[in-house]
Amino acid sequence: MNPLTSDALSELTGIAHGFFGRQGGVSEGVYTSLNCGYGSDDDPAKVRENRMRIARHFGTREDRLITVYQVHSADVVTVERPWARADAPHADAMATKARGVALGVLAADCAPVLFADEQAQVIGTAHAGWKGANSGVLEAAVRAMEALGADRRRIRATIGPCIRQASYEVGPEFFARFADEAPSNRAYFVPSKRSGHWQFDLPAYVLDRLIAVGLGRIESLNMCTYEHADAYFSFRRTTHLGEADYGRNLSAIMLAP
Repeated sequence: MNPLTSDALSELTGIAHGFFGRQGGVSEGVYTSLNCGYGSDDDPAKVRENRMRIARHFGTREDRLITVYQVHSADVVTVERPWARADAPHADAMATKARGVALGVLAADCAPVLFADEQAQVIGTAHAGWKGANSGVLEAAVRAMEALGADRRRIRATIGPCIRQASYEVGPEFFARFADEAPSNRAYFVPSKRSGHWQFDLPAYVLDRLIAVGLGRIESLNMCTYEHADAYFSFRRTTHLGEADYGRNLSAIMLAP
């Protein structure tokens, strides 16, 4: 198990993080091998073991590695203590000052974003697909961190592995939605080889929204989940291959106990 890490976050004291892919777990078949999504049809016992392995990587217990029930919203939860899986709130962002609680983001093409303010010892996460990012999930995560004492000018954020423009074809309705909202959004699209279709740059869109928030430092890992089949799960790749289901990558951040 060798997660990607961010230079921007690795420099911070008392904060651990990692962007995990599909290697290092026990799941089989289309879920090989580090599937962390209970929402998949994978064996729940194997998903739990995979999450236990990530929790051990952080030096904590599996029940202290928490995720929300993601719904592509701008809803954010302030975490005071871990919750049971059955009690996971419906949301797409989290913020906390609680130590030893690893905040996890599940994704399989959407952009996982990890946030940290070292001085305030406040961390956050966001699950930013196009819908969540467009609805304001990134801004909501920052506001929740500020409510805990963070300062956006000190917050560092990293965009993890997600689908990149060359692999993200969209139809004319998708393009029209963004172009009608703001003419400047046209910059995130290039024409596809297929007539009337476009390629959407999700990480650039997420990056620019983070820049507009005024954070202290932002990093993008520039890794495509679709292109690297051996390293990451991808919903779109699974769909193109006609597979029955797909695994979920997990990214997480934690304040040291």
